[in-house]
Amino acid sequence: MVGTLQPGTFMTLTASTPVPRFDTFYRHDALTQLLADYAAAHPELVSVVSIGKSHEGRDIWVAVVTQAATGIDTDKPAFWADGNIHAAELTASTACLYYLHQLIAGYGVDPQITQLLDTRVVYLCPRLNPDGAELALADRPRHIRSSTRRYPYEEAAVDGLTVEDVDGDGRVLMMRIPDPHGTYKCSEVDPRMMVAREPGEFGGTYYRVIPEGTLQHYDGLTVNVNPDAEGLDLNRNFPSQWRQEFEQLGAGPYPTSEPEVRAMVDFITGHPNIGAVISFHTHSGVILRPMGTHSDDDMIPEDLWSFKRFSALGTKLTGYPAVSAWHEFKYHPKEIITGTQDWAYEHLGMLFWTVEIWSPNAEAGITGYPWVDWYREHPAADDLKLLKWSDEQCGGQAYAAWRPFHHPQLGAIELGGWDHQNYWRNPPPHLREREAARFPSWMTQIALSLPRLELLRTEVRALGPDTWRVRLAVANSGWLPSYISKRALERKVVRGVVFEIHLPRINGIEDPAVTLVSGKLRFEGTQLEGHAPRQSLLGHHGAHNATADRAVGEWVVRAPQGTRLAVSARADRAGVVRAEVSLD
Repeated sequence: MVGTLQPGTFMTLTASTPVPRFDTFYRHDALTQLLADYAAAHPELVSVVSIGKSHEGRDIWVAVVTQAATGIDTDKPAFWADGNIHAAELTASTACLYYLHQLIAGYGVDPQITQLLDTRVVYLCPRLNPDGAELALADRPRHIRSSTRRYPYEEAAVDGLTVEDVDGDGRVLMMRIPDPHGTYKCSEVDPRMMVAREPGEFGGTYYRVIPEGTLQHYDGLTVNVNPDAEGLDLNRNFPSQWRQEFEQLGAGPYPTSEPEVRAMVDFITGHPNIGAVISFHTHSGVILRPMGTHSDDDMIPEDLWSFKRFSALGTKLTGYPAVSAWHEFKYHPKEIITGTQDWAYEHLGMLFWTVEIWSPNAEAGITGYPWVDWYREHPAADDLKLLKWSDEQCGGQAYAAWRPFHHPQLGAIELGGWDHQNYWRNPPPHLREREAARFPSWMTQIALSLPRLELLRTEVRALGPDTWRVRLAVANSGWLPSYISKRALERKVVRGVVFEIHLPRINGIEDPAVTLVSGKLRFEGTQLEGHAPRQSLLGHHGAHNATADRAVGEWVVRAPQGTRLAVSARADRAGVVRAEVSLD
């Protein structure tokens, strides 16, 4: 496929270009060095900026990827992708790094990538939550939801079970304890697998199954699993539709209270050239589209049509189904969740998708499962398919066999079960590059569809010996309109094309020989449509503006013949064009 490099294939690399390993998760220092190496090897294409500091003081890096020779990044329409806002969802970071490498490797060889970086900019934030990722990658890991800041309370737990790696093997598994009142039993088909006890069942060997962890002040009877002391969910801390803790767990004390979220919000609002966003998460193997808080029936139809078209393209190019977050991916049928998508689309009117990378279910041959509801209830046959997948494709490592362990508080127990970090939340090492390789073509096609302001021509016409009419004509060469979505217009977050004439100055003072007779130094014009069809040719009846992608700025100036003037036009999400005219 044009625009796609196969996994493990690298093109037009210099001797100093880093060649990362996509089967490995990088810790913060190594990730920092890798990004610095890209910028050092290809300064014409890559620069790296810190957009802020995490709770623990680590830099949050963004790679700015564009051809510098064709203009600065802020003058070009932009696409943003981020990953790893949730601590253990590390493949999200890999997906961003993979795309970065594909962009660098393909520039000058792949026509789509070359066009993309010559005309647009890609902002890649591979790890929005460096603190949480470091904890997930520690020698004795803990798998929290997001930030490492304690919330909602500073105090540590004084009793109960804290989920963590007890035996020091780098995994957080499950503990099973024989108990006649236990909920689980061994499967008759495969005794390694724990299955639920049937209603009314008695007389067998049963177990309590609880997360691996340590206990404080254990009374010999009760085990309460403590919620993480770090109870924040950074994806609930965004400004749009923010709700307090009693309505949405982990949302923080107020919108953008957390430095990681504030860094992203500040960067994106400070870069109005960004028109489309993808946030990578794990897992489920699905593309989620807006809206998160309302049904499709309540969505602006033109926006829904656009989202469905790009989502269908995503399914075609990635193999992942694309579904509505509202209709098909709720954690609970009576609840809604909000996050990045509500801020990016509902607040700012950008195109936005959440990509949940990786589906162990699909890998095991389980089909037609109902996304989130599968975790509430599914047939035991599905567990056996997953166990077979672990044995045949993961060397038996995805599901760890139960083994005896002497627990410091509980005594003789067994450790085992699913290795969620390395095989469930994330693909096993040998499949990580394959998953990351699904997305570059889709992201590139979205980015190439962004609106782009281009110069059509400039005109100078003499109206008298020292009076001139100056015109600047521009067009949107992108598929999408300059405003991206009707939501952006409704929210009044985008302006039409802003035209400006720059009169000459002498020593910082306006040249008195040059005056503006009519027109304004700066004024806002119309929005520009893209070349996306508004209707089928079969429905064409001529009742539309056939040149809605064009706009003209006009001024009349009085100045001596030969005077040179600068003119410009800019659209928030379509970029900037500049020109110079001579009054001849």
